[in-house]
Amino acid sequence: MNRKDKLLAVLDPQADAMLVTHKKNQYYLSGFDFDDGYVLVTREASYLITDFRYIEAAKEETNPEFTVVMMDNDPKALFAELLYKHHVKTVAFEESHVSVAELAGLENLLEGARLIPSDGVIERLRICKDQDEIDRMITAQRIAEAAFEHILGYITPDRTELDVALELEFFMRSHGAKATSFDTIAVSGSASSRPHGVPRPVKLEQGFLTMDFGALYKGYCSDMTRTVAVGTCTDEMRKVYNTVLEAQLAALDAYAVGKTGEELDAVARKIIYNAGYEGCFGHGLGHGVGMDIHEAPRVKENHTTPMAVGHVVTCEPGIYLEGKFGVRIEDMVVFTENGAVNLTKATKELIVLD
Repeated sequence: MNRKDKLLAVLDPQADAMLVTHKKNQYYLSGFDFDDGYVLVTREASYLITDFRYIEAAKEETNPEFTVVMMDNDPKALFAELLYKHHVKTVAFEESHVSVAELAGLENLLEGARLIPSDGVIERLRICKDQDEIDRMITAQRIAEAAFEHILGYITPDRTELDVALELEFFMRSHGAKATSFDTIAVSGSASSRPHGVPRPVKLEQGFLTMDFGALYKGYCSDMTRTVAVGTCTDEMRKVYNTVLEAQLAALDAYAVGKTGEELDAVARKIIYNAGYEGCFGHGLGHGVGMDIHEAPRVKENHTTPMAVGHVVTCEPGIYLEGKFGVRIEDMVVFTENGAVNLTKATKELIVLD
């Protein structure tokens, strides 16, 4: 069953059609990445509607179950024709992605049809990835891993945090990534205790350097974190690093279909807390990854959604000692019918760079 048919199978039975306006959801259904237009899915036929700027590419790249239609200066008349043709009287819309002003515009555009909130119906379909999606994420991850290997030879005490972040980004872009998955994190020394610290235009501090980064490939994200030591590595630093690594390996071993997010989080959290670092692991163990860098399901306390085949989630425990240093190690895992598979191949051994 293709994605369009999956949508129709779960669409509110009161809706005769769905108008998709969110860019990523349009891409998910149609296979065409564009910035201006609509995807209309009716019970009888489906359309990708865009203007002259995209029409040639749309005809080549859009999934064959969609009819590509060029939008002229009177889109209201075009929609009136399509709604009449397919006997559409009620249209589902993506209320989570539509402002009050945009909703008024849709009501005008679809005059005569009743609009029904869709309540994230496409996002729920996106939670479980098919093999094509997983393959794209694997490619994105391999690009990020190559960037990590490259950056190990680039880092010197004279580099700045911003230098490291930009070099990671340039390498990924020049090796097949369309963009980064998110703003690259590269924080050193005392700043490494900030889980989402912003790279600074200052030379790398001695101590830990945490790098959290990912590549965007054909619409899908990768996400990885590695922490290395620059210039020095004390016994305390080694203890913290090894505790985080122990917690991650134990959690990864526990990852399995049917386990809930809070159950998996508890595995890593127990090890970190028992080592004396209670209160120093302030975020969840992981999150879903896909077209967005943060998706469902969540792997954290109070989240009881069981892991299912097709879920792709991170495993990223950390310890953060305010004003001193921090460590995070992050991999991506896909849940399959044969078990959980770690998609991340980069080394996790503690690396000390001179």
